[in-house]
Amino acid sequence: MAYQTNEVYKVDEEGMRWFYTGDIGRFHPDGCLEIIDRKKDIVKLQHGEYISLGKVEAALSSSNYVLEKWAQENGAEHRAFSDLCNKVEAVNEVQQSLLKVGKAARLDKFEIPAKIKLIPEPWTPESGLVTAALKLKRLNHY
Repeated sequence: MAYQTNEVYKVDEEGMRWFYTGDIGRFHPDGCLEIIDRKKDIVKLQHGEYISLGKVEAALSSSNYVLEKWAQENGAEHRAFSDLCNKVEAVNEVQQSLLKVGKAARLDKFEIPAKIKLIPEPWTPESGLVTAALKLKRLNHY
């Protein structure tokens, strides 16, 4: 088991030792701390804007084209779906849906994906699209 004590404990300028969880929080006037995000969930775009990938994913998941279900397909259905994923019209339809739900969710323009690619492969650890725990791998570039 690897221990990361030095990475998770930091000492501030007054000598106070703090445990860094990776959470981002907000203190309320009554002193309560609300966890609102994860540090690793925040990315900086090329023009300096910071966005929360979790917030964007949650907003865009309301599109009819974003599926959280898994389906077992036969070869013919997979080929037909693969062909559909490569059609400009299909990509444009999905892009417009994402734009619509993004605006409805009040995402900023820079939070809505400007380019998308439809992937016909199953979302499995073997395909590299999800982790072994079936969590989305966000840093894949196609």
